[in-house]
Amino acid sequence: MRKAFTVLTTAAVASLGALVPATSAQAADCSDAMAGALSGYMYAYDSTNCSGHLGHASGDDSNWGDSALSFQGGDTNSASSVLNNGNSYEVKFYNGTGGTGGHICLSRSEGWASSLLGDSFTTGVAANNSISGHAWASASNCSKWAV
Repeated sequence: MRKAFTVLTTAAVASLGALVPATSAQAADCSDAMAGALSGYMYAYDSTNCSGHLGHASGDDSNWGDSALSFQGGDTNSASSVLNNGNSYEVKFYNGTGGTGGHICLSRSEGWASSLLGDSFTTGVAANNSISGHAWASASNCSKWAV
């Protein structure tokens, strides 16, 4: 009887081990965040894979550091992943406030950039932890895209 219990316990633990990697793999992108995102909004996160919610907005916020709109003070220069669940436009992220500095865009069809670590603005400045504002834009106003 003891041997049967040991075999069953070992099989149960082994099957749990098979489930853990699948769960971890699912969390390795922004698909869960996209599934819960409000339609017409863009989101920014302070960690990769859309974790550590900084804020979200349905309108433009040209200065994430001024605490006047959706993004507040400490959100500026903190984003490491972004999500676009917009209805009509792409999101244009700026390195400077007021729509200045370089930009990088995130398309609606792409949906998210789970890591900005390899991306840079049109000026060559690394995009990770460097976004200071955003605006909704048509694709024709974007010359650089997040990957």
